[in-house]
Amino acid sequence: MKTLEFKTTIKASKEKVWFVLWDTFTYSKWTKPFAEDCYTETDWQEGSNVKFLVPSGGGMYSKITKRIDNETMCFTHLNEIKDFKIQPLTTEGEQWSGATENYYLTETNGVTELRATIDMMETHIGYFNDAFPKALSIIKQLAENFSITVETTIDAPIEKVWKCWTEPAHIVKWNFASDDWYCPKAENDLRVGGKLNARMEAKDGSFGFDYYGFYTNIKQEELIELTLGEDLQGDRTVIIHFTKADNKTIVTESFIPENENSYELQKGGWQMIINNFKKHVECV
Repeated sequence: MKTLEFKTTIKASKEKVWFVLWDTFTYSKWTKPFAEDCYTETDWQEGSNVKFLVPSGGGMYSKITKRIDNETMCFTHLNEIKDFKIQPLTTEGEQWSGATENYYLTETNGVTELRATIDMMETHIGYFNDAFPKALSIIKQLAENFSITVETTIDAPIEKVWKCWTEPAHIVKWNFASDDWYCPKAENDLRVGGKLNARMEAKDGSFGFDYYGFYTNIKQEELIELTLGEDLQGDRTVIIHFTKADNKTIVTESFIPENENSYELQKGGWQMIINNFKKHVECV
């Protein structure tokens, strides 16, 4: 076994780089140089098991041996996975079982160094020397152009999905994250330069706010882009893609986060709203 090391510097905070590394959506992006549509099954907590998988059912069974948020993530690889099943350790497998894969983040003046090390058998060194720099390049691009993405697949045609997303009579039915909130009013001038205003309030009256946006690009039943804020000078944007998939519709929403709450909390809230949207569309 040989330990390989790869490094890159990224003009982004370590919090952004960390999120890109382990968020479900971005993980599938930066791991493409290794295999298409990679994904994981884990809770990402220290001591937990991880299944690194591809859709065909192959992959690696591993353990998270160390996690320090925004700084360190370490894995120990244990067994091969075939047909989604953890395989018994073979004589060949004993040669690499216990190999480690580690990620370290260090930030200085807003620039983050990402360093990765991986134990590798001689026969695979060429492959990883080619693929890993490509993966780091994608991580760099995603972190330096940072946004958070939520997505849902809706069992409805795109015409119905578009109508429910854009008409105020529907917006007030879904534009909130949980049952203890509601959307008492919505106004939507759906044109480039037009304004969206949707009010969100807690049902107990304890809190409420207006969600403002100005449209910068609209493609019917395909794309919506808007700038958040009370005027067009805002620096936070939202991009929503609507994609046909047989008789279903995939809605993908990417947004630039605010700085007050964690990225994980913001993604969770936006995901709950888009899940609420899916529920509404499929019930009307």
